[in-house]
Amino acid sequence: MDLFASLATKIKGQDKTIVFPEGQDARILGAAIRLKNDGLLTPVLLGTQAEIEATAEKQGLDLTGIQIMDPLSYPAADNQTMLDSLVERRKGKNTPEQAAEMLKDVSYFGTMLVYMHKVDGMVSGAVHPTGDTVRPALQIIKTKPDSKRISGAFIMQKGDQRFVFADCAINIELDAPTMAEVALQSAVTAKLFDIEPKVALLSFSTKGSAKGDMVTKVAEATELAHGLAPDLPLDGELQFDAAFVQSVGEQKAPNSTVAGHANVFIFPDLQSGNIGYKIAQRLGGFEAVGPILQGLNAPVSDLSRGCDEEDVYKVALITAAQAVN
Repeated sequence: MDLFASLATKIKGQDKTIVFPEGQDARILGAAIRLKNDGLLTPVLLGTQAEIEATAEKQGLDLTGIQIMDPLSYPAADNQTMLDSLVERRKGKNTPEQAAEMLKDVSYFGTMLVYMHKVDGMVSGAVHPTGDTVRPALQIIKTKPDSKRISGAFIMQKGDQRFVFADCAINIELDAPTMAEVALQSAVTAKLFDIEPKVALLSFSTKGSAKGDMVTKVAEATELAHGLAPDLPLDGELQFDAAFVQSVGEQKAPNSTVAGHANVFIFPDLQSGNIGYKIAQRLGGFEAVGPILQGLNAPVSDLSRGCDEEDVYKVALITAAQAVN
């Protein structure tokens, strides 16, 4: 089944609600209306009624059944509850006055809706930079109990081929514990997309064929990941060809159950991950879906500011699917 057809099947009938802080943007508005009309989820748009209606009129879109919230005119009692909750969550790091200003920001307001379980997830980033989406999520939603950091994965798909690449979006440098954590997070993401994970921790070395601190880090990360998830098919350190090509894997890592069969690829730093997914995208013809934020207590997704309506639609499907799992 097509990736997004599969996601749509998972979320249909689950009554998930996704907030879009950039409700006045035409791309967001178009995708939200499609998602509502397709019966896949309930969108909540943040912004002023007048601005959103003006965008809808300009684009010839029907807002019937679309919920709009304006943070600046949110009911006083509800706003006070949200304010108190934010102050408590920040544990003295922000005064009530500072928290009140924060809630005027659609990114913080939307994140609080997720935190307070008024919605199931958030999709943002069509207008705002990544930091405006990730910062409130880390401050308020925070990471899962078994995660110390978040990471960013891409689903790479072409035809019936489907792979996970990580971390390609968040952590500039990964030490061994972080790389191990990203590996386990990415295995969870793989299952969300019906990929039975076989995880390769990548290096320029395969099983000690080269030496150096970078190689040692990947080997240590592999050992740590094995300790945390002994039943997960996972191996490293592996060069990409050893991880991906069966004949090469058999030659370079003959005792590995992952080498030559990997479908989840963990890069040793952000630089190599970002370069790697873009090579696959631009030279290999793969569609890059993401970044998918991993490790948060609730699903929050960051769009590219160069996204189109279809990208917004697809990322919303992913976010809702994360909320189902």
